[in-house]
Parts: sequence; C-alpha cells; structure tokens
Amino acid sequence: MSGCPFHDDAPAASATAEQSAASAQTSKSQAATSQAATSQASMSQAPSNQVQPTQAQSGQVPATGKDNGSALACPVSHVNSAATAEQPTVVVTGASQGIGHAIVRKFYEHGWKVYTLARTPFTSKCPWAEGMTRHISVDLSDEASVRIAVDVLKEQLGDKPLNALVNNAGISPKNEQGLRLDATQTNLSTYEKVMMVNVYAPLLLTRGLLGPLQNGKGAVVNVSSIAGSRIHPFAGAAYAMSKSALSALTREMAYELGRQGVRVNSVAPGEIETAILSAGTDKIVQTQVPMNRIGNPKEVADVVMFLCSDAASYVNGSEIQIDGGQHVG
Repeated sequence: MSGCPFHDDAPAASATAEQSAASAQTSKSQAATSQAATSQASMSQAPSNQVQPTQAQSGQVPATGKDNGSALACPVSHVNSAATAEQPTVVVTGASQGIGHAIVRKFYEHGWKVYTLARTPFTSKCPWAEGMTRHISVDLSDEASVRIAVDVLKEQLGDKPLNALVNNAGISPKNEQGLRLDATQTNLSTYEKVMMVNVYAPLLLTRGLLGPLQNGKGAVVNVSSIAGSRIHPFAGAAYAMSKSALSALTREMAYELGRQGVRVNSVAPGEIETAILSAGTDKIVQTQVPMNRIGNPKEVADVVMFLCSDAASYVNGSEIQIDGGQHVG
C-alpha cells in the first residue's frame, strides 16, 4: 500500500489488463485466420456457374472507403484510430492533491502523457508519479512564475500538440477562525491574490499554450464551483466572485477559441471529499444534496476526462454541475 487513496495496486491492475487485452487480441487473430482459410476452401469447391453477390448485395463498400452514393453504406468510420494515434498530452494545475490528484490519475490510467503544475511537489505517498508524470513547480499567484511555467511547458512540448489543459487549481481564503471571509471583511490584496490564482492564471495558461492546443485540436476544462452561482456557507466573497468570473471566462473563450478548433468547458463541483473539507459539510449534504451523500474526487475526474475526450467533441461553452443535485435546491 502506497498510502495514496487513488493509486494503490494500480500498476499491477494495469499490467493485468494489458495482458488480458493482448491475449484476447491473439485469440481474435487466430480465429480470423482460421475462418478465412475455411472460407477460401469453400469458395474453391463452389460450382463454376454460381453467381457471386455484388458489393451492394453483400453490404460491402469499395476498398477506397467511399460508398458511391449507396444507401447501404455505414456513416460511421470503422478506422481504428487508437492503433495509429500518438499518445495524447494533458496539462493539469493544482495536481498534487485532492481533485487535481484524481484528475491526474484518471488521465494516467487512460494512457495520456501528463504534465503537472503545482506549488507543492508530489510526495512519497504517490510513488507511481515519479518518472511517469512531468512536474513543474509554479506559484499561480505570481504572474511571472506562471509565464515561466508556460515557457518551460512549451520547451518540453517542442513541436508536439497539446490535447488538453485542465485549470483545476484554486484558493479559498478564510479568516482567523477558519470561517468564510465576507465581502466587507476581505482586503483588496486578498481579492487580487484569489483572482490571480483562480481566474488570471487559467487565462494566462490558456493564452500561452494556445498554439499547442490548436495543433492538438485540444480541450480546456476550467474547474469552477457551486459557489460561483449561489451563496455557500464556507466559501467567501472573493472565492465566489472568482469562480463566477471563471465561468464567464469559460463562455468567452469557448466563443472565441471554438473557431480555432479549441473547445472550452467547465465543471462546477459541490461537496467533494477532500482534505480541505470544512466542519459542517455533513449537514449541508443532509439538507441540500438530493443524493444525500458527499462526492468523490474520482467522480469529478470522470467528467473532466469526458470533456477532454472525443466523446465530447461537440461540447463547447458548457458547465457541468457535479454536486448530486445540490444546485437545483
């Protein structure tokens, strides 16, 4: 056991899955070869006056892949793109813990090359990450640090495309008692820092990495919050304002970048089980969440993965609520 709740036994499970897939593929190949041999033998014994079916009668299309206007042609491409596609690449911010850590894990499981950006390094609790992810230390509250991180990323990417950028990092300052900071209690410097991390950093990263994202026809996913659209007892005014602004930025970038082949969407988690949960969350779950349970970081990661995948190829400018129905209450 590594101590990491997302990664235990992952390498062994992954290896087993790969072996099973290889075995299955071998069996299919052998079966196909045997079937082809049998078919050829039968054809050689068929009477010479037997009429062979036309392509239209057999449902086949010409070897060129075109259907010549036939109504029987299948509109779905049967090309196995997975066999020829290069390993996709994703950049994830705030990746060292919580939701960000689960997102990294999800992409890693699906064979993506993962670049991680965080203020803190990966710990010994996550040994799988050593050598398997590319980590860049960055202070997202510092514009200069963000710009340096962009330069480092572009250098490491070279001429390779970037398929996804997940702006997950965010901060939510509290008062000395650990409670929410009201609008009139928050000083301007705190507002500025929160806006820098939660809004301006995602903007700078997206803008700085736009070239590689265009090359990869990539997707950007911004992690907003339920606090961006309604009052939350633990999220202060600065945090709520920043997440609302991030949702608006998502719409604006989706409108502008969609024309350039880059999709931009966001997710808005509600009560998710992480190390920074506030006391009293259980009461919110019992009274405000129709599903009557707290969310798991993996459930957020699943939706983020979907938005970055080809399954969401026509999804742009959307925000998906991940809160068990809390937003409808």
